[in-house]
Amino acid sequence: MPQVRIADTGETFEAEDGETVLAAAQRAGIAMPYSCQAGNCGSCKCERIDGELFELDHSEYALTPAEQAQGLILACRSQVWGDSTIRLLAADEIVMHPSRILSCRVVRRVQLTHDIVGLHLQSDEAAPFEFSAGQYASLEFAPGLSRHYSMASMPGEAPLEFHIRHMPGGRCSGYVAERLAAGDTVEVSGPLGTACLRDAHRGPVLLIAGGSGLAPIQSILRTLLARDHPGEVRLYVGVRAGRDVYNEALLQDLADRHPGFRYQIVLSETAAPGRRSGLVHAAAGADLDQVTDLKAYIAGPPVMVEAATGMLREKGMAARDIHADAFYNQ
Repeated sequence: MPQVRIADTGETFEAEDGETVLAAAQRAGIAMPYSCQAGNCGSCKCERIDGELFELDHSEYALTPAEQAQGLILACRSQVWGDSTIRLLAADEIVMHPSRILSCRVVRRVQLTHDIVGLHLQSDEAAPFEFSAGQYASLEFAPGLSRHYSMASMPGEAPLEFHIRHMPGGRCSGYVAERLAAGDTVEVSGPLGTACLRDAHRGPVLLIAGGSGLAPIQSILRTLLARDHPGEVRLYVGVRAGRDVYNEALLQDLADRHPGFRYQIVLSETAAPGRRSGLVHAAAGADLDQVTDLKAYIAGPPVMVEAATGMLREKGMAARDIHADAFYNQ
């Protein structure tokens, strides 16, 4: 089988013909950054040094033609067809937390909107579930019934909080909406994802959330403000209509207590007094004067995430400063 070598560490792993670099690395127990696994976020970007790698289709915002010309690839979209060498990009202060599997109980569920449930899960284990704000976990509700959902709670906070939107035809979200009850057991595995808060950054922060994408963004926001982040923090929440808005009382309370934080709700399909109308990425872009020392965190539907990422790149923002989490198959 072909061998893939990581130039940074000297680690080598085998890949089946046509297997992606990321899949082969995961099978070998090699840690690599990743998030969407669909060629849309850019989290698994790395440098091709040599070898036979075939790049599958991907979003140009995750990997631009200019980056491809520089030899960059996406590990999740690069098939291995011969011995190859890659170099990982800087981890940018990503903290690697130990992977755990917790058995949790549903201690509270609240209807946040007509189609979003707030789920609160409590573990009986003494050690907290360690993660970085913005990460997600795999939730198994029954054998063979599992999906990835982002933590809305802050690291170190209990119980764990998740926002789960009922998707038409969604097996997991349908189960949560119609069957899951207080006292039921949910297995939580993780943490996962690299679109998480960069702790060392002290400059301005832009947060963009679409629908239940507010979950990881809420975790990042509350963590930033709890640490008295010195830079300005701006949040844009995009929803279809007024009935889709949730947790605004929390956002307003944070804005009242932290002068450096402001937020806006943007409605895409209706108009309402005191609300912005239109697409959330366009509203954020209209207000954005400069991207110097800015870091952006984006979460929500893939179309919104891609549009917001494209807007920021067009304004000259470096890909390394954009941390995006596109929600697939919820």
